[in-house]
Amino acid sequence: MAQAPGSPASASPASLTLPVLPLDDAVVLPGMVVPLELSDSEVRAAIDAAQAAHDADASRRGRKPRVLLVPRVDGTYRGTGVVAAVEQVGRLSDGDPAALVRAGRRVRIGAGTTGPGAALWVEAELVPEPDPTAATGELPGQIAELVREYKALATTWLQKRGAWQVVDRVQRIDDVGELADNSGYSSFLNQDQRIQLLETIDPVERLRLTTGWIRDHLAEQEVAETIRKDVQEGMDKQQREFLLRQQLAAVRKELRELNGDPDTEEEDYRARVEAADLPEKVREAALKEVEKLERASDASPEGGWIRTWLDTVLDIPWTVRDEDGYDLSGARAVLDADHTGLDDVKDRIVEYLAVRKRRADKGLGTVGGRRSGAVLALVGPPGVGKTSLGESVARAMGRKFTRVALGGVRDEAEIRGHRRTYVGALPGRIVRAIREAGSMNPVVLLDEIDKVGSDYRGDPSAALLEVLDPAQNHTFRDHYLEVELDLSDVVFLATANVLESIPQPLLDRMELVRLDGYTEDEKVAIARDHLLPRQLELAGLTPTEVSVDEEALRKLAAEYTREAGVRTLERAVARILRKVTAKSDPSEAEPERVGVDDLRELLGRPRFVPEAAQDPEERRTSVPGVATGLAVTGAGGDVLFVEAALSEPGTGAQGVTLTGQLGDVMKESAQIALSYVRGHGKELRISTERLADRGVHLHVPAGAVPKDGPSAGVTMTTALVSLLSGRKVRPEVAMTGEVSLTGRVLPIGGVKQKLLAAKAAGITTVLIPQRNEADLDDVPEGVLDGLTVRPVADVREVLELALTPAAKAPEKVLVA
Repeated sequence: MAQAPGSPASASPASLTLPVLPLDDAVVLPGMVVPLELSDSEVRAAIDAAQAAHDADASRRGRKPRVLLVPRVDGTYRGTGVVAAVEQVGRLSDGDPAALVRAGRRVRIGAGTTGPGAALWVEAELVPEPDPTAATGELPGQIAELVREYKALATTWLQKRGAWQVVDRVQRIDDVGELADNSGYSSFLNQDQRIQLLETIDPVERLRLTTGWIRDHLAEQEVAETIRKDVQEGMDKQQREFLLRQQLAAVRKELRELNGDPDTEEEDYRARVEAADLPEKVREAALKEVEKLERASDASPEGGWIRTWLDTVLDIPWTVRDEDGYDLSGARAVLDADHTGLDDVKDRIVEYLAVRKRRADKGLGTVGGRRSGAVLALVGPPGVGKTSLGESVARAMGRKFTRVALGGVRDEAEIRGHRRTYVGALPGRIVRAIREAGSMNPVVLLDEIDKVGSDYRGDPSAALLEVLDPAQNHTFRDHYLEVELDLSDVVFLATANVLESIPQPLLDRMELVRLDGYTEDEKVAIARDHLLPRQLELAGLTPTEVSVDEEALRKLAAEYTREAGVRTLERAVARILRKVTAKSDPSEAEPERVGVDDLRELLGRPRFVPEAAQDPEERRTSVPGVATGLAVTGAGGDVLFVEAALSEPGTGAQGVTLTGQLGDVMKESAQIALSYVRGHGKELRISTERLADRGVHLHVPAGAVPKDGPSAGVTMTTALVSLLSGRKVRPEVAMTGEVSLTGRVLPIGGVKQKLLAAKAAGITTVLIPQRNEADLDDVPEGVLDGLTVRPVADVREVLELALTPAAKAPEKVLVA
């Protein structure tokens, strides 16, 4: 007859056959007493099977039913478990059925077998517990130290949890294995760590593992406690600060009410900063200053400085931007209506708007944190409309306009601002311009940038390098604000009269657009469409009361004014209207009409008579030694006469004398011209013997005006050859070009302005260097009409075209 499983006769003393109670979410170590809910069918089946085997075996009547507690991970049973005695079967406090089990020794799970009930029965072998003690029964030194360390760590952890009764129990345990298995109650151990403890047979190794784990847990707890404490302290500080601020606000409110000064939101800087739409970094800086203001005494001067700084920051339109008008034809129409000519600038603005429109249509944003601003340098003579062009550009783009006058600025702080350590510190002109415009993308006109100076206070042009650099100005930092300001969406227009006085690094950051002056037809159109209506309004007149003939305007531009721009022309128009107003009778119904014949009565005789209109005997070129040249000044193109004379023999004068306020480059041109004539006398068929004992005097009239540059070289050479040969220079011919010692005519600049000056002076033939022939593409057709431009490459060509034919003369005189 077969015996019931689990009976003593069915297995050896070291082996057992028991039902398996699987543990999916828990691990039970030897010595632990745990309750198990019987609502789970597998748990109920195991308990019932153990009870049935216990009741069927009379030899086990004095003992309690036993089960095998085996961890199960992902449906797989582990190879090690514990024998557990079922202490009691009953109900929990909530009424659910449960069984209380006490874990015993470790077992290794063997093969499955059969048994009563629906539970899984297996054979298991008891695992012998190694004895860590020595022969004398005392613990070795290292083990004893490990035990003391574990008890100390466990005591610390239990005290933090307030488990004082457990502390006493742990202190009474001396067995190494029992002490290690007792850590199974620790809540900080995860399932993998508990399984590792269960499967580790060596009690000393188990104690090392659990000692390391509890040490790590205490370290984590300490860090978490520190963080929690810091957070709590921060919260307490914020709460205290909030309470104190509320109390402070209440006190201030009471004081203001007592003084009859009611509390307003404008005076509350904190509320204003928090309500303002500021960038994050700017907001942080402003709140720091508000905190300083709140801590500052009312009598402290620092409070006034902080208020001024906060007012400045709050006045800047940090997030305000005007929407660009992308109507390209409309923008061009606005520019054409405001200004005649200046096609280069108009084309550039329209191109800029076209690119912006294309990027907007494609949904493209900024590039590397930068927007697509523009920096244009408008260089040209006075009166051509550079400054007024800025307002037209802003109106065409739909943006705000602001002007920054740089003429005479010598302090770097005018651009970058003063540091707040100085009394009366203010932000720089760029920040003030943005604040005045009320937008972060206005059109800013930097007027007269070529007249910026420098001294011991710094170089303002160097401070402008960052402002006008598209790669840097998105993070512009003003010394007063000390926060970043984005200037990358600003359209900068810089105006200048003279290009040479602008530092090269600054000029390199701008796109150069030259305004070379107006033709006579353009001046007449400007006077008719812009100047006359404006001056009529200023004089209190209407077009029905006074009119000026177009021919009168043309004569005004040609003979009463000689300039690249139209300022003098506008003053002349204003003078005519004043005189007409003074002598006219308001009761007369007939309109006053100003014609060509009225100009002498109103303005006097013409101031500028073209050279070609003068009597041939009165012209400057009516004698040998005078040649007509062309030059460019800060006021535009101009006609320049060069006069040459020989000193009398025996006066002791030798070499060359130069007068007329000439610069070093122009003096060198005179030396080159004289050296060329001396070295090529035979080739030119002129006598140079007189140059041996007689000095040469070269004079350029208008001696009060400084002159410099190499472009008068061919003019000086022509004047010298004319003097020595006796051949006059043709009065209708003017010339420009640098001369070399070999007689080559080298290129120069300002061709358009020089041709405008020649046209205004009545010149009909202009000699220019052959390598400047390509510059004629920039000259308007109206200027070239009636003007013969002859490109030349050698001085011999210049002499052939400029000098009159030689009369019959001695052999040593140049013949045609």
